[in-house]
Amino acid sequence: MALKEINWVGIGIRFLVALVLVFATYNPDGYSYFHWAIKDFMNFSVLKAFVGVVLLIGWVVYLRATFRSLGAIGVTLAAAFFGTLLWLVVDWGLIPAGSVRTVTYLILVAASAVLATGMTWSHIRRRISGQMDVDEIDAG
Repeated sequence: MALKEINWVGIGIRFLVALVLVFATYNPDGYSYFHWAIKDFMNFSVLKAFVGVVLLIGWVVYLRATFRSLGAIGVTLAAAFFGTLLWLVVDWGLIPAGSVRTVTYLILVAASAVLATGMTWSHIRRRISGQMDVDEIDAG
């Protein structure tokens, strides 16, 4: 059963799980499913297939919840928000723009933030507006 109230711990857990999902799928250090799966691709094992399916399930859960909660316009706005925040940090010189590795990490964190926003937005919206998101269920 889902909690009716959201708090900072709940938001943090959703963000942490999104980070694990994104960084387990791909990261610039080479310790990710992507790098593991393409290494010696001709000897693709059942373990690699299983881990790929587990990651796919995680992506489907997060993407489905994000798109149902935010919608296409909301996902676009969330991506634009975190993207321009990243751009602002680079523009202020806090992050070196020439470091592809650093910028890649920040893009992955921004993608995780979009997913975490989608996972928590219905709770936040209900708290702000009093309106609740519900899934449509056919009664017939």
